[in-house]
Amino acid sequence: MAQVSEEREDRVDATGEQPAAAPGTPGPAQAGTPATPANPETGAPAASGPGEAGRAPNGLAASVTGSAAETPTAPGSGSAAETPTAPGTSSAAETSAVSGAGDAGQASRESAASGAGEASRLSAAGTAAADTAAADPAAANTPVPEAKKASKAGRNLPAAIGVALLLGAAIIVSLLTVRYLFIGIIAIAIAVGTFEFAGVLRRVADVRVAVIPVLVGGQAMIWLAWPFGREGALTAFVLTVLACLLWRLPGGAKGYLRDISASVFAAAYLPLFGAFAAMLVPPADGVGRVLTFLIGVVASDTGGYIAGVLGGKHPMAPSISPKKTWEGFGGSLVGGVVAGALTLSLLLDGHVWQGVIFGVAIVLTATLGDLVESLIKRDLGVKDMGTLLPGHGGIMDRLDSLLPSAVVSWLLLSAFVPI
Repeated sequence: MAQVSEEREDRVDATGEQPAAAPGTPGPAQAGTPATPANPETGAPAASGPGEAGRAPNGLAASVTGSAAETPTAPGSGSAAETPTAPGTSSAAETSAVSGAGDAGQASRESAASGAGEASRLSAAGTAAADTAAADPAAANTPVPEAKKASKAGRNLPAAIGVALLLGAAIIVSLLTVRYLFIGIIAIAIAVGTFEFAGVLRRVADVRVAVIPVLVGGQAMIWLAWPFGREGALTAFVLTVLACLLWRLPGGAKGYLRDISASVFAAAYLPLFGAFAAMLVPPADGVGRVLTFLIGVVASDTGGYIAGVLGGKHPMAPSISPKKTWEGFGGSLVGGVVAGALTLSLLLDGHVWQGVIFGVAIVLTATLGDLVESLIKRDLGVKDMGTLLPGHGGIMDRLDSLLPSAVVSWLLLSAFVPI
């Protein structure tokens, strides 16, 4: 009860209310009278006077005005909380009147001690927090741990480096042993990328790519580019488009143009562009051509990534790819130009100026491919096209800069270093 007295004194200091009873007046705990018998129908304490009739059945007194526990009452007025009860008279004085969220916990203990009924339930969120602090004082002083800051690199860097090294090793081994195995790597990557792209479109936008015609026609584009070059790839592409038109006919008119457009785009963006990378392999210096192409793209991506992470401050296209900066683009130019000048002159016996032009062109197409892929993902509302490659996303997320660069590489290398 000492705690109740202290809380009442605090209430007087804070609000200016007068104490409930004069000093020396016996309090509820000193009355020594039996508790008021409960109403047999409701289970609530029976009112002992006119003042009790207006009290809430849950035992909480009215706040500020009209509160039997806060306002002194005249003898005989019927306030069980302030007036001693005559012998033999039932009283509910054991229940303390508490107003406000801060007194809710004490009200519950007083109500339980008196046996007047079930303790009043707390309804305010602040009261619940106060109860938690009272139950475990240490919890109130426990600092909330800060959320782990995201890596500035924006990805799992060790996993990304490991996957890149494994893919690079597989490509180098294929080129240095049987270079035509590189065409098989392209074919596998294009097939997986097609599945990823079609799956995202179906899942997110309910667009149905003609998967079978695009897969079969895509493999035909890549493998026919080996013996027949551009003619083989373009012929397979045209036949793939016709197959998509026929494949979608049974589905009806609803969404036909939408699905056919997505199918043709998938056939052009993935296998047709990939066929130009396959056309770099057959010439006698095919290994040098493939390495010049790959090293140029990797140098562009790596230079842009490092420069962007270390000093990127000015966004290049914030509405498309917020993390791509002009500083990163400058790093891509440096990496791509240096790589182009070295590889084209050392691996293909070309001129340095040709390598510089080649490097600039690769940087532009690689950046364009990255932005196009970002725009596609933003349009679809996805972060990555897949989850196959830890630290990178899906195969499509690694082909974004390679696919358009393969077309430009074949065109420029055919012009600078004729077969």
